[in-house]
Amino acid sequence: MLELRWHGRGGQGAKTAALLLADAAFETGLYVQGFPEYGPERMGAPITAYNRLSQTPIRVHSNIYEPDIVIVVDETLLKTVDVTAGLKPNGKLLVNSGREPSEILAAFPDFGGAIYVINAADISIRTIGKNLPNTPLLSAVVKLTGVMEADTFFTNMEKAFTEKFSAKPEVIAGNLLAIREAWTSSIQINE
Repeated sequence: MLELRWHGRGGQGAKTAALLLADAAFETGLYVQGFPEYGPERMGAPITAYNRLSQTPIRVHSNIYEPDIVIVVDETLLKTVDVTAGLKPNGKLLVNSGREPSEILAAFPDFGGAIYVINAADISIRTIGKNLPNTPLLSAVVKLTGVMEADTFFTNMEKAFTEKFSAKPEVIAGNLLAIREAWTSSIQINE
């Protein structure tokens, strides 16, 4: 079973990305869970969302305390939230950032797993027209996890976007561009 934890702020789409990942993985035959951790959060407050992906039925129904992968939607959380808490020593960390790799690495001097960076904000601004980093991050996560091939993911997301944005068809093209560009944009910044 693969367990993921998303860190973001209310309104940035971490919950939506976790749910979209669950939907896309389900379409490939995986057993899935995608859920947020609710509390008194408001727009802009730190939030957490989770995913479980498995080839076999998932019998656990709790938050994820030892994730394989952590996704950081908002890099400002690196100063206030211990995003690597419980992250497996050989786990993967994906950070949305446009900062220099050395600055990101400095925030995790004791983490021995792989650290990846993608400037999802920049991709979303150029393709969607707004800072909505969850769509590019979702693409980077799917590639990082290897849960499905690119063509399958793109097809599943086109279907999901068409259903979700049926009243706003102009949004679909930008989101599809975002996931395609993000597929090849994350880079590992440590060895």
